[in-house]
Amino acid sequence: MGQKVNPHGLRVGVIKDWDSRWFASKATFGDTLVEDYKIREVLKKKLYKAGVPTIEIERTGDKVTIAISCAKPGMVIGAKGAEVDKLKGEMEKLTGKKVDIKIIEVKNPDLNAQLVAENIAQQLEGRVSFRRAMKQVIGRTMKSGAKGIKTMVSGRLGGAEIARSESYHEGTIPLQTLRADIDYGVARANTTYGVIGVKVWIYKGEVLKGEVPAQRTERPDRRRNDRNGAGRGRDDRRPRRPREAKKEGGND
Repeated sequence: MGQKVNPHGLRVGVIKDWDSRWFASKATFGDTLVEDYKIREVLKKKLYKAGVPTIEIERTGDKVTIAISCAKPGMVIGAKGAEVDKLKGEMEKLTGKKVDIKIIEVKNPDLNAQLVAENIAQQLEGRVSFRRAMKQVIGRTMKSGAKGIKTMVSGRLGGAEIARSESYHEGTIPLQTLRADIDYGVARANTTYGVIGVKVWIYKGEVLKGEVPAQRTERPDRRRNDRNGAGRGRDDRRPRRPREAKKEGGND
């Protein structure tokens, strides 16, 4: 399950929140969902160089609030907020509603899985060796304070005729633990040999506070327990019943 399920989707409602927050009736739900997809598609394409990992959309009545997380907020805001106003006009034209745009700065891009994946993809497009790109990124992320990272690239690696997958990891990545804050990112590198897919998992630690079972320092006692719960060693086993002597001769 840990390999097939999106780690973010698995934890939504447990330790992570929805990227789109609104309520719609059955009649308008589909159109609103498609509108959200178009907003994200346009913004991601336009602001790709600014490093945009997430775009959160919140709707209240006729107002749409778009929160854009980015590594380079200066590129998005522009001189005296000119770029933001331009974006606002485009989004209002697309949705037909009043739009409010918020810019959130990503303080440490090395701890954001989406930005790390896009960084690897850009290096692959620049003809950097995939092993070198992955190992550099892993080193930087672990120095930034991550508890674990796993990177994976798939496709015609190094121009090979047969596509394959290669992955490197460092630290721990507990994909099955729901309280584990695991960030997940996917990117595509368009190389001359074809598309190479990049996936990144980053483990940042546990979110929910709970009692963690103490680790045993001693080796567990492997002796069997009897009905009263007392362990039986080699010396206090029940005495074996003596074997019956074989009868000499055949049956009379």
